Amino acid sequence: MDTWLVVLLWILVIGGIVAGLSVWGRKLQNRYNEQQDLINQYKQVVQIFVIDKRKDTLDNLKLPKFVKEQIPKSQKKKKMPVVIAKIGPQIQTLLCDENVYNTLPIKKNIKVEMAGVLIVDIVSGKLPQPEKVGFRQRLVNEAQKLNKKSQELKKAK
Repeated sequence: MDTWLVVLLWILVIGGIVAGLSVWGRKLQNRYNEQQDLINQYKQVVQIFVIDKRKDTLDNLKLPKFVKEQIPKSQKKKKMPVVIAKIGPQIQTLLCDENVYNTLPIKKNIKVEMAGVLIVDIVSGKLPQPEKVGFRQRLVNEAQKLNKKSQELKKAK
C-alpha cells in the first residue's frame, strides 16, 4: 500500500510540474507573439552599409539610453549580436536577430528591414553562401517556421 501511495504522489508532483510549465509556456508564447506583431507593424526597408559586426554585452554598446532601459535585466549581461552600420550620413549601433547576424556580409551595401534599432530581415544585397547548419539550429529554424505558420492561421481566422 505504501508503494502505491509513493507512486501516486510522484505522479501528482510530475503532473503539477508539467501543468505549471505548460501555463508558463503559453504566457511566454503570447508575449512573443505580441512583440512580433509590434515589430511587424513598425518595420521599414532601409539601405545600410555594414561596417562591423560582433557579439558584445550591453554595457559596451553605444545605444540610446531609452533602449538600454527597456532591455530586461536577464538580457543585459548576455552577449548580443550587434552590427555597426552607416545609415545615410550617420553611423549607428544596431541590434539584430541571430539568423540575420550569421548571414550579414561585412563591408557591403544591403537593404534590410528594420524596426527601430533592430534588424529584422535582409531584403536584398550580395549575400555570402550560408554555412552548414547544425542539428540544434535546424530544430530551432523548424520551430520558427511552424510558429510563423500558426500565426498566419490565427490571423486568417
